[in-house]
Amino acid sequence: MELSSIWLQLVQQYHLLAAQLSATVLTPANLVQTPAVILTGVVAWLICRPLQRMLAARVMTMAEDHHWAWVLSHRGWVADRLIPLITPAAWIFGLWMAVLVANRLEWPHDAATVGINLLLAWLVIRLAADFVPYPALARLIAVLAWAVAALNIVHLLAPTLHLLDSAAIIIGGLRISVLTVCKGVISLGVLLWFASVASNLFERRITQVPEITPRARVLLGKLLKASLITIAVVVSLTSIGVDLSTLALFTGAIGVGVGLGLQRTASNLFSGIVLLLDKSIKPGDVIEVGGTYGWVSALGARYVSVETRDGTEFLIPNEDIITHQVLNWSHKSDRVRLKLPVRVPHDSDLDQVLALMKEAALIPERVLRTPSPNPLVMHFGESAIELELRFWIEDAQNGVQNVKSEVLYHIWRLFRQEGIQIPYPKRAVYVQEGELPSPLSAGVPAPLRAQRP
Repeated sequence: MELSSIWLQLVQQYHLLAAQLSATVLTPANLVQTPAVILTGVVAWLICRPLQRMLAARVMTMAEDHHWAWVLSHRGWVADRLIPLITPAAWIFGLWMAVLVANRLEWPHDAATVGINLLLAWLVIRLAADFVPYPALARLIAVLAWAVAALNIVHLLAPTLHLLDSAAIIIGGLRISVLTVCKGVISLGVLLWFASVASNLFERRITQVPEITPRARVLLGKLLKASLITIAVVVSLTSIGVDLSTLALFTGAIGVGVGLGLQRTASNLFSGIVLLLDKSIKPGDVIEVGGTYGWVSALGARYVSVETRDGTEFLIPNEDIITHQVLNWSHKSDRVRLKLPVRVPHDSDLDQVLALMKEAALIPERVLRTPSPNPLVMHFGESAIELELRFWIEDAQNGVQNVKSEVLYHIWRLFRQEGIQIPYPKRAVYVQEGELPSPLSAGVPAPLRAQRP
């Protein structure tokens, strides 16, 4: 269809809509009633404004009472959302009284009736939109719903829809109009919101089932969310008359784009699915990867969220978890065995040293008594006897280095009480008098050769 013909149709439909508006809404009788409708609203606002302030203050300062339990649990919503609706409700009441008086006196009252219908529609839509968890989406839904209701009340919905449908272009065998695009966007938004709410409800439900492992909960939640979003997109496209077979070329182009430009994104996505299937990492595990130590707080579609003990949250791509070495401290069990190297002099009493090491390991409360700490003699070094203390903990998420530090401190304290020294390598440097050997002095500058020790 040519642009000139589309423009002519739009102009024609616009003139029809303007004529319909002049014939049904902008009539002299309705224009005469407009000041009375506005005056009723001003009076309602002046009366209800102090009443709203008084009720809001009363709700926020209301004492605990079981008769008002629901109001007390929703104080913010009642004060910010429900009480402001008193003004339009009073406006509706004033217009209703005006309509009754006009009927009795046989005066025209069409504008007041339209005002009542518009205000009632706004009240109902406003209350319904408060159940939407996202404020921006709630406002958008409220505005669109009230616009449709207002056009229907003033009998302009059909001409407006016809005007939007007349602005259309044909691409191949598909006719796309402004009305089609609006329907598609609205249906897609509603369906995506429904898919998000349904998936969140399902995830909350499965978290209450103890038979399902945390890994299976995450996997089921991600699969259900992806499935619902796909169904929402397909249903929204089919609802506006789009033949999915015509999108074969488009989906092929998307596949090529994924293969070329979105390799890392696709790799992280499939790596996340592999992590959920191979049972290597689950929420709550204590892991160490790339120098980052912490516990897994969430498994996302693109990354693994690792929270450290200092409150920092690292988002590690799933691909790095798959391809790099990962130390999982709590893969099969919460118990973790720690090792501490200790050195003592050669003339030390090994029986006493081993007993003191075991005693020091049993002092911290985090060290398990069963299995008991086990001090071992590893080998005899050049300058000391090499020992190793092995002990178990079951709360690696509370830190590993801190419990190691505590055990080492108690070992040092007990060794010091018994007079056991911690050996260190000793090195002596001997300087011989006389000239430096010729091979060495040949490469030394003259000022340095002239110096004597």
